[in-house]
Amino acid sequence: MNEFSNPDKRRFVFLLLEEFSLISFASALEPLRLSNSIANDVLYEWTIVSEDGEPVACSSRNELNVDHDLVSLSHRDIIIICGGNGIRRTSTKRVLNWLRRESLKGTTVAGLHTGAYAMAKAGLLNGRRATIHREHRDSFAEEFPDVELSRSTFTVDGKRLTSVGGTASIELILHVITEEHGESLAGQVAEQLSHDALCPEISESRQIAGIRHGMRHPKLASVIRTMEENIEEPISALVLARSQGMSLRQLERLFRRHLNSSPKRFYMEIRLHRARNLLIQTEMTLLDIAVACGFGSPSHFSKCYRLRYNTTPYRDRGLHSGSNPVGEMR
Repeated sequence: MNEFSNPDKRRFVFLLLEEFSLISFASALEPLRLSNSIANDVLYEWTIVSEDGEPVACSSRNELNVDHDLVSLSHRDIIIICGGNGIRRTSTKRVLNWLRRESLKGTTVAGLHTGAYAMAKAGLLNGRRATIHREHRDSFAEEFPDVELSRSTFTVDGKRLTSVGGTASIELILHVITEEHGESLAGQVAEQLSHDALCPEISESRQIAGIRHGMRHPKLASVIRTMEENIEEPISALVLARSQGMSLRQLERLFRRHLNSSPKRFYMEIRLHRARNLLIQTEMTLLDIAVACGFGSPSHFSKCYRLRYNTTPYRDRGLHSGSNPVGEMR
């Protein structure tokens, strides 16, 4: 028996939802294949299922054949929900009931990309920590206030695992491999994948707000992060400046130099971006969105929105509700 042998093989059951993220799925599957290859043993097995057992189209519209429909599982299995566009539409009653039923057996459930939405809708994340693709974070937080939303690329809370998708799926599966077979195997898998991020739970701080906006000034990044964390009740530019030991004039110069904007204008941009996400991804009323994004009234919100996007919130929602179902990635 080699050092990685395991008499109790783990089976991963990949549930593909229509328009799933192909890179998220592949990034989760390939580490399992490599684990078996490196160990020269079958440490992991996997099967692919869909709601009805029919082929499923990914986000690029290519279809993937599956092995089964929603099969009965054991507590040793791990369900991997592969979500993507239109997650609200694809989280059907049948899928949610299946997730609830199988989770009662003690089955581990994981969600990739937007898979956390289906988990939360099924009630599997109440009182737990979870993460989801960045574009869906705002609407998720509004719809599921009982879920502690993490900014990590993946989270583990007992038998509930979630990942933002993409190559972060690799990090999640490497975590599972590390827990079950140790760092040696996980490290070899990571090396085969040319993946250098082998650590327990990767914080989004490695891609902090400032870096996402194309600059690396630590104080400016800190101010932007504070803005992003305080949308409903915006903080004045003077208070933001003092929090970094600067004068208001110094902060304004910093924004002009690095972002060609003022703190006030940049803050408004962040708030309107979140408002647009909520408008397109949820069915929240205009009043609720205005309040959630720090606007005193729907009329003020509409005026600012029209100036930024050259259309009204109502028209924008109507435009996307036709071609982009609520919750679909843009």
